[in-house]
Amino acid sequence: MVPAPAAVEPDRPEEAAAASRTRSRSWRALTRGRGLVGLVLLGLVVLAGLLAPVLSPWDPLQQVPGANLLRPGGDHLLGTDQVNRDVWSRTLHGIRADLVVLAVGVPLGALAGSLLALLGTLSGVVDVAVQRLFDLLLSFPTLVFAIALTAVIGPGTWTVVTVIAVLETPVFGRVLRSAVLTVTAQPYVEASVAMGAPRRWVLRRHVLPNARDPLAVQLALSLSLAVFVEGAMSFLGIGVRPPAPSLGSLISDGIGYAESNVAYVVAPLVVVVVVVLGLQLVAQALGRAARGVR
Repeated sequence: MVPAPAAVEPDRPEEAAAASRTRSRSWRALTRGRGLVGLVLLGLVVLAGLLAPVLSPWDPLQQVPGANLLRPGGDHLLGTDQVNRDVWSRTLHGIRADLVVLAVGVPLGALAGSLLALLGTLSGVVDVAVQRLFDLLLSFPTLVFAIALTAVIGPGTWTVVTVIAVLETPVFGRVLRSAVLTVTAQPYVEASVAMGAPRRWVLRRHVLPNARDPLAVQLALSLSLAVFVEGAMSFLGIGVRPPAPSLGSLISDGIGYAESNVAYVVAPLVVVVVVVLGLQLVAQALGRAARGVR
């Protein structure tokens, strides 16, 4: 008779303590030093986007009579654009558009990639098929894929979301697969499997907790990359449809009028820099915590 698998017994105290220490390191990394700076920067941008209707009295699509390319000052904190719209309001609402793209596109890619990576654990044949799919998706240059998809379904916010989700799917899939291979090769996992522990239990108990930190780091990095993807697509006119504002479209439109109102292009550019910097700081902090570096 095969003995009951010890691996499915409740967590041993030392394992629970190790998991607690890992969570504690990640939390400390985000509440001090570069992690805290990154969170503060991101928090300010997110707050500005969410409170856009409160922070600006102007509708982002409203054309103000006689207010063509005004310089910053007076009733228009950042001046106006070439069709008399308030740049401050459009920048704030552009942040909101980017937040929607980031909050939907990257998590969708993370979910799809993780599910496909876990699907590959079922058998070697499935794993090979999944990896070839990842290779195919990674072989497409970002903008070429974006232009091709736009030609099929047309430009718009959900086109940007789809592009980001598809491009991030193999990235997260590879990260999780790497964690699966690393953890399942450990002696204690092999012992659990040998004693009859179910595959689902091994994944939930050993693999996923160890994959949490690399996935969190990749999430921050992917969010920063998604900012560039949205900006590039809107800059090229294949992203968020005008007249709806987005940071990329504002930069694209503002370049041609920088001499008349430099804030038109500088304001959204500064927001992009702040968002990417904040995400990079968070990613670095989480990465150092995962490696046990203070």
